[in-house]
Amino acid sequence: MSAVAEQGRWIELGAGVLARRHAELDLTTGLVIGAKACLAIDTRGDAAQGAELARAIRERTPLPWSVVLTHAHFDHAFGTPAFRPCPVWAHPGCRAALAADPAATEVAPPEELVAGSAVLNLGGRIVRLIHLGPAHTDHDLVVQVPDAGVVFAGDLVEHEPGGSFSSESFGADTTISGWPAALDGILALRPRIVVPGHGEPVDPEFVAAQREPLAELAGLCAAGLAPEDAVARSPYPRAVTLAALASVSRS
Repeated sequence: MSAVAEQGRWIELGAGVLARRHAELDLTTGLVIGAKACLAIDTRGDAAQGAELARAIRERTPLPWSVVLTHAHFDHAFGTPAFRPCPVWAHPGCRAALAADPAATEVAPPEELVAGSAVLNLGGRIVRLIHLGPAHTDHDLVVQVPDAGVVFAGDLVEHEPGGSFSSESFGADTTISGWPAALDGILALRPRIVVPGHGEPVDPEFVAAQREPLAELAGLCAAGLAPEDAVARSPYPRAVTLAALASVSRS
């Protein structure tokens, strides 16, 4: 793998709207550039990775930046110190999760909190931050760029090489019953492109196709079936189904 591939590559989604793909965990971060400011979407998994992303953004624009965290999981949030000082936007639950995580001691808690929705003006370009309810975590934020028809979905949408979700998609902070509705919320924004938290950008048809088996899985999790019965009926592989069931039992 080349050094460029290891560091990441930009994908142009529209004028001043970019996704950056990273080999590490197949992660996707984002950048939105306005006339007066820019917005970094997620910051990667540690200080070094965050610094690499910050340098890559500076090669694109010298404008002052702010950061939005789609959620508190380390691979999306632990690179934030490389961007400080700057405003950092997140859901209040993201701040609480980072404050409670002993591994996040170097990550200053976000101070610009969005419980429902917020509008950022980057100068001639509006960006909306939207919480669609508990799903992958209790604090997921999506980032809509209306003039470009782009939605950065964080881990509400994943485009895994072997399928839509992996067993790591479902954790102790997952509310699987709310996840299909969150995907409905993304589709209601009528995006042209949806950027997953992991994997290549997708179209809304991908998200709609992802919603149906996820809703089926949520129904199996709510039905109180024995694990092997749920596995037998699940549209997902065994490991994914058991991880989803475990997330319900821990909630």
